[in-house]
Amino acid sequence: MVEDKTKMVNQQGWMLIFICWLIAMAALFGSLFFSEVMGLKPCVLCWWQRIFIYPLAVLFLVGMLTQDDIADRSVVRYTLPLAVIGLGFAIYHYLVYSGFIPEALQPCSKDLSCAEINLELMGFVTIPMLSIFAYSTIIILLLIYRKRFYR
Repeated sequence: MVEDKTKMVNQQGWMLIFICWLIAMAALFGSLFFSEVMGLKPCVLCWWQRIFIYPLAVLFLVGMLTQDDIADRSVVRYTLPLAVIGLGFAIYHYLVYSGFIPEALQPCSKDLSCAEINLELMGFVTIPMLSIFAYSTIIILLLIYRKRFYR
């Protein structure tokens, strides 16, 4: 009976990490689609967001494949800081997009502006907003994982 409960808890934890991996993979392939298929060149802030999302896809995969016990904290220990830093860059990029950050504080060049809106889905969803959604969802799922499964 106790073994069945442990197995169910391990499956629930694995599922949370799996969902995080799916989100990271969607962000990875989405960014590649925007740049390689649609021809939208990534700005400096887009590159910084990619720098933090790409390793998450690998780390979540490794975390799923090596997870023997749900109390293994290494998945959250290594992925949560990356997601939080990536979220910071995404929020900053969104503020640049929205015009809240003055041009003097924008890290992008004149050739490739971080403030230029290249894509709007449904009239209001921008690339930085997609990034904020991905990072926020990953962070929430990791916090749920940490609260629910750490002993």
